[in-house]
Amino acid sequence: MVWTIIAWIVLGLVAGAVARFLVPGRDPMGIGATLVLGLVGSFIGGFLGYLVFGKDLSEGALQPSGIIGSIIGAIAALLIYRAASRRRVLR
Repeated sequence: MVWTIIAWIVLGLVAGAVARFLVPGRDPMGIGATLVLGLVGSFIGGFLGYLVFGKDLSEGALQPSGIIGSIIGAIAALLIYRAASRRRVLR
């Protein structure tokens, strides 16, 4: 169980860092926020993957498609975060 949580944390950091690297622009986030971005992206990517492909955790939690889905979900979460924070600053 501990190794699973550690794997999720590492995957979250990697997905968040790759998402921040791929989306142009400045993001003043620390390591903790990058981790949260990656974990949220993993949930978004996992949910979208389940809806589109109907895959389940019984087929294995760590698959290349899951990692790519986590990165895509993290990009979506980052874009949503930027849109929400931009609106808040304009008001």
